Amino acid sequence: MFTTGLSDLHKMFSTRSVDNIQFLPFLTTDLNNIGWFYYGYLKDDWTLMSVNCIGISLQTLYILVYLRFTPEKCSILMKCLVSLAVLFLGYCYFYIQIPDVPTRLSRLGLFFSILTIGMYMSPLIDLAKIIKTKSTKCLSFPLTVATFLTSTSWVLYGMQLNDPYIMVPNFPGILTSLLRFWLFWQYPSEKETYQYRQVQA
Repeated sequence: MFTTGLSDLHKMFSTRSVDNIQFLPFLTTDLNNIGWFYYGYLKDDWTLMSVNCIGISLQTLYILVYLRFTPEKCSILMKCLVSLAVLFLGYCYFYIQIPDVPTRLSRLGLFFSILTIGMYMSPLIDLAKIIKTKSTKCLSFPLTVATFLTSTSWVLYGMQLNDPYIMVPNFPGILTSLLRFWLFWQYPSEKETYQYRQVQA
């Protein structure tokens, strides 16, 4: 799922712009990875730590490249700083105010479950624009497929561990992926529409 952003990375370098590339999914996924890495650290779960460590590295790279080519540098930088400030304050709260590790794990799980749901919802921020323009140019189909497979895998992993904090927040990933599949079907790209018309002709 994290490597699907490599196509956006290539596009940014080749066009030297960020046209039709959403920034919010990069940011929310990065924050989500940082949170779940810490959760995995507290649980001593190497699966969670290793997967999210890769995610942190890639998402941070995408953010830095996006920042390099976007004309709205101040706005993007401000969003990053505010997000990091919220993350830092959250860390201080969980680490200082809740010394008991099981309680901290429980609260952290709830907090990052909400953040995970936000991550899965973020690509739909342009839903009104997609319906109005009847175009899915700003959505990534590879990311949609990867999100569906990843969220399904994490739900199954959470069921194996009997951990609702891993299982429950990944259900929205499945639902939002299905919604995006429907949008791709309802509003196919111009290339797909052209190919379909050629077949009909």
